[in-house]
Amino acid sequence: MSAPNKSFDPVPVAALQPDAIAAAVEQALAEIAAAGSLDDLKAVRITHAGEKSSLALANREIGALPPQAKAEAGQLVGRARADVKKALEARQAALEDERDAKALSEERVDVSLPWERDPLGARHPLSTISDHIVDVFVAMGYEVAEGPEIETEWHNFDALNLAPDHPARTMQDTFFVEAPDAGLVLRTHTSPVQIRSMLDREVPIYVVCPGRVFRTDELDATHTPVFHQIEGLAVDVGITMADLKGTLDHFAIAMFGPDAKTRLRPSYFPFTEPSAELDLWFPQAKGGPRWIEWGGCGMVNPRVLAACGIDPDRYSGFAFGMGLERTLMFRHGITDMRDMVEGDVRFTAAFGSEL
Repeated sequence: MSAPNKSFDPVPVAALQPDAIAAAVEQALAEIAAAGSLDDLKAVRITHAGEKSSLALANREIGALPPQAKAEAGQLVGRARADVKKALEARQAALEDERDAKALSEERVDVSLPWERDPLGARHPLSTISDHIVDVFVAMGYEVAEGPEIETEWHNFDALNLAPDHPARTMQDTFFVEAPDAGLVLRTHTSPVQIRSMLDREVPIYVVCPGRVFRTDELDATHTPVFHQIEGLAVDVGITMADLKGTLDHFAIAMFGPDAKTRLRPSYFPFTEPSAELDLWFPQAKGGPRWIEWGGCGMVNPRVLAACGIDPDRYSGFAFGMGLERTLMFRHGITDMRDMVEGDVRFTAAFGSEL
C-alpha cells in the first residue's frame, strides 16, 4: 500500500483507475452469472468479494490518496462493490430457488396414491372358492352345516358303514388324537358333518358341508396332510341318481363355465350304494382335453340312513364330495399343491378379490 500523501499527488493509483474498477466488476458479474451451483457461487464470492479480491484491495488504496481524491475514489469503489454484492445476492436467491425446486421435484409425494404403505394381502383362494361353492348351493336351497375337526370314531367311521377292520381306520391314514382305543380322531373327511346333520335335523335335509380334514399323507405336489373338502347331502322322499347327476352338472357349470361336462363311473364307497366316481371334462388339461377325476358320489347307503334314525324304506338321499384344493387347481391351472400351504403372500395376492 502506498504511504499517506497529504499533498495532491497527480500520479494516479492503478487499482483505482475507473477502467480497472469497471473491468473487475465486469469479470465479477460474468463469473457470478456463470456459477451453476451454490458451491460455485461461494468460490466466486471469495474471489470477487473477499478480503483479497481486486475491489477489496482497491478500497484499501483509498487511504493513500490525498483528501481531494478520496471522495471520488470512494464513491467509485463503493458503487462497484455494491454492484457485485447485489449480483451475488440475486444469483444466490436464484440458485436456492433452483435447489428447492429440484428437491421438491425429486422428493415429491403423489397424494393421489392409496395412503396405505403396508400391503394388506388378500384372502386365501381356498377361502374364496369355498364361499363361492357355498353360495351356489345356498341359491339352490341348501343349508350350510359344520362340525368339529376332532371327531369320535363313531361319527367318522361306524355311522358311515366303515367296518372296524377297514384300512382307513388304521394309523396309515388316520391321525388319532390319543391312543387308538380312545375313540377320538382328526376327521378324515367332512362326512361326519352329514351324520350330525341327519341326527339333528328333520327330513327333508339339504346341506352342504365345507371344512378342513386330516390324513397322514406326505406333502408333495398333489397331496397334503391337511386339506379341505366340500360335501353335499340331500335326503327326501323320492331322491334318485338323476337328481344327483343334475345337481352335479349345475355345480360343474357354476364352477367351470357353460361348457363343463360331468360323467359318473361305477365305484365303491361304504357309505353310498350305488357309488360313482365323478369325472369332469377338462379342456385346459396339460397334454390336451381329457376327463379328470373330481370327486366321489352316490346314493346314501340305507345302513347309514338307519344309523341316523331315518327310515330307509321311506326316504332316500344322495351325497357327494370333492377336494377344494383339487377344484382350485383345475379352475386356475395350479400345478403344485404346496403353493397353497407355504404362506407366500405373492400366491394369494395374485387372486385378489376373485370369486
